Amino acid sequence: MSEVPPSQDVVGDQPIVLEDVVDREALDDLCKSIHALFGIGVRVYASQGALLANVANDLELCRYVNEVPGSRVACGATVSAAKSVAPGDDGEVTHPCFTGLAYHIVSLVHEGRRVGRIVLGPYAPAGLREPPPSLAQADKRLDVVQASELAAKVPRVKQEALHRIAGHLKETLELIIFSSHKAWVTSKLHLYSVRESYRELQDKTTRLEQTLTRLKEVDRLKSNFLATMSHELRTPLTSIIGYSEMLAEGIAGELSSEQQEYVRTIHAKGEQLLRLIMGLLDLSKLESGTMSLRQAPAQIGPILKEVITTLAPVARKKEVELALDSDDVPCELAADAERLRQVFINLVDNAVKFTPKGGKVTVRARVTAGAAASDGGDEDDDESAGAALLAPLLKQVEVRVSDTGIGIPAAERAKVFEAFYQVDSSSTREYGGTGLGLSIVKRIVDAHGGQVSVEGNEPNGTVFVVNLPSAQTRRAALPSRVPPALA
Repeated sequence: MSEVPPSQDVVGDQPIVLEDVVDREALDDLCKSIHALFGIGVRVYASQGALLANVANDLELCRYVNEVPGSRVACGATVSAAKSVAPGDDGEVTHPCFTGLAYHIVSLVHEGRRVGRIVLGPYAPAGLREPPPSLAQADKRLDVVQASELAAKVPRVKQEALHRIAGHLKETLELIIFSSHKAWVTSKLHLYSVRESYRELQDKTTRLEQTLTRLKEVDRLKSNFLATMSHELRTPLTSIIGYSEMLAEGIAGELSSEQQEYVRTIHAKGEQLLRLIMGLLDLSKLESGTMSLRQAPAQIGPILKEVITTLAPVARKKEVELALDSDDVPCELAADAERLRQVFINLVDNAVKFTPKGGKVTVRARVTAGAAASDGGDEDDDESAGAALLAPLLKQVEVRVSDTGIGIPAAERAKVFEAFYQVDSSSTREYGGTGLGLSIVKRIVDAHGGQVSVEGNEPNGTVFVVNLPSAQTRRAALPSRVPPALA
């Protein structure tokens, strides 16, 4: 009967490699226990011929036979045949040795397929009385009498006992193979699962990177489009505003009161559209990083007074009280005064717009003590804390723009600084605007190294808080931002 095909690995559909799935230590312990009980040598081979376990005594008869050249060759041929002989239908076969000893070969089966074999022996059959003629024929120089004496020392085993030993060993080894293979399959499945998860993660990462690249490109195209269209719209709009001013001044002739009203409406809407276009231009410059800040020593007081003066007529027209509360403590800022003026005009104008008649808008400025200077190192926490106590407290300016208007829901406060975002985005909203002002405010404040946030104003209204570091604070923080190679 031909050898049965090797078992297939259920994970990778490859032949089982017995040496990969069997616990060698457990296999050795089992073979040693069989040898200790019955004195029979035990060898276990994989289906491809690899020796997995070898527990046997060096028999005196075998040593003597191998001392003679002719019998040594015969001994080698016998061992090779025992290793490769195919067990019969029952999975067992006895292979005789020319010395009269024998080997018993048993197949190891897993999932109906042979995956290896057990070789028991050499042992002396119970009926062996004297060496067979083949011993003398192997080499004439062999002393048959001495060989017979040595053969008498080899353990005798009855065939029935041998079958029981082989059956017990086979069942035990197949159980070990089953358990080991089960654990091996489990580990393989886990490994494949991890690999598949990693592959899926890589695929998702690749897709996300591609999506991010496309989004960046779309964002760049959007910024370019906004910048180009804003620039192209500003030129004719400037002419419209200019000609409407000339018409209102009567340069082209006297206008009736109704015509004056039309011209003023054209001029007002043109100014409104120009502010929108300038906001788009500022936003595109901030997003592309092309807006430069002309930083110079500045004080917050004069900037806020100019903002209040500019917006006072708007507040009076709406009957909203506009107040400035400043402690007038000098604190030098390294800032672009014009851009800061734009920040607070946006904030105060918004506060006035969303405050009903009879309400109040307050701009309060204070100089506060900020965090101590830090070099951003990796010192021990205790040492850093001690250094912070000894370091001078650096100043910062806090400006709070509070109103008694409609307020912003807590869930919406984190979104108001996004471009084009409006709390009320319906087509029937009461208040106009494009949703660009606060986005521009945040970007300009960030560019100055500051922070802007929004809070509730009990019982109603909103408070926008702007923190701007002093020039000293910004200079102290500068070394920590310098790369180590340049520090």
